[in-house]
Amino acid sequence: MMTMKKITSLALAGLMTVSVVAAFAQDAFVAPATPEEAVEMRQATMKENGGTLRTAGELSGEEAVAAMQTLLDNYTHIPEMFPEDSIVGDSKALPAIWESWEEFNAIVETGRAAAESGLAAAQAGDAAAYGEAVKTIGGTCGQCHQQFRAQS
Repeated sequence: MMTMKKITSLALAGLMTVSVVAAFAQDAFVAPATPEEAVEMRQATMKENGGTLRTAGELSGEEAVAAMQTLLDNYTHIPEMFPEDSIVGDSKALPAIWESWEEFNAIVETGRAAAESGLAAAQAGDAAAYGEAVKTIGGTCGQCHQQFRAQS
């Protein structure tokens, strides 16, 4: 027979397990399996980043936190979206990405670090630091597209 204390302990243990699993599942990124998936994934991610950045400067509170979390998650995985030999279909990626992989990654890392700083600023309610992060991230988009994306 289970006592109320045992039931309560088991229920709390179950809730804690769910919380830990949920924390790890937040960023459930799965790397693309084919070049076509890579192109599709990076195009969708870049569109999401652009949409997020268009309104990010106007956000505050939880909306600003959510925007920065999205950008941080996306920037963290950008390199994985550019496997070699993934210029297929309607990809606008230039071979320069892989020829200058370290430079490409440095730009991505600048954006990732800015998103991390922006997230901390949004959580702290620091509008000035948050605005600077948005500006830096936007700059990395332009820099990367100028160097590594074919012009339409």
